[in-house]
Amino acid sequence: MTEFAHDTVVPDKDSNSSKKQQVAAMFDDIAFKYDFLNRFLSAGIDIRWRKKAIKQIADLHPKKILDVATGTADVAIMASGILKPEKIIGIDISDGMLEVGRQKVTKAGLGNIIELLNGDSETINFKNDSFDAVTVAFGVRNFQHLEKGLSEIYRVLKPGGKLVVLEFSKPKMPGVKSIYDLYMKVITPNVGKLFSKNRNAYKYLDESIQKFPEGKNFTQILDNLGYLNTYCKPLSLGICSIYCGTK
Repeated sequence: MTEFAHDTVVPDKDSNSSKKQQVAAMFDDIAFKYDFLNRFLSAGIDIRWRKKAIKQIADLHPKKILDVATGTADVAIMASGILKPEKIIGIDISDGMLEVGRQKVTKAGLGNIIELLNGDSETINFKNDSFDAVTVAFGVRNFQHLEKGLSEIYRVLKPGGKLVVLEFSKPKMPGVKSIYDLYMKVITPNVGKLFSKNRNAYKYLDESIQKFPEGKNFTQILDNLGYLNTYCKPLSLGICSIYCGTK
């Protein structure tokens, strides 16, 4: 498997723990403020991004969906309302995020449709060809080994099934890029520290975005792993992107 630059970006450079362990601990630490900070830092735009990503699989009418790196289950809950599938399984390595997600699922009355499990993208505990669609929102940057995680997702997709990835990217327009860089390098870490007491989490966010293989580089990775009909849709002047591929 190829090692990518972002694979080596970790929340705490002085820690001897693996990226996977550090990411899980980081999200456990910020779980109780995660949803609030998402809405606050994105001015609510992240909700529209998620809806657009989910609509990429609407024509499949998927009955069974896997949401990888489900976090607090935002995409799972939204997908249930938009797509009306029979079952959504959400997996994540952070028990703290899953606990918040389970509370939201129960509150929404979706406990019979959405099931949240502790699970790792690199060793997905389901048989080959299990899901009609797989979603990953703001999670692929956190994979310890990007290709391994994407290969596992390919394995559990049914033939004709579709992967949808929603991920941050870097705007290219000079003026927008300057504002974005200031926001991500200065404002976001300090706001994160103010509300969650964890500045490293939001500093890590920027560092992992900077080194992530975005755009054509990411669709090329999907192509190399066997995905078909891959494409990228930039959103909000390139701040975020949707990536898709079918099996």
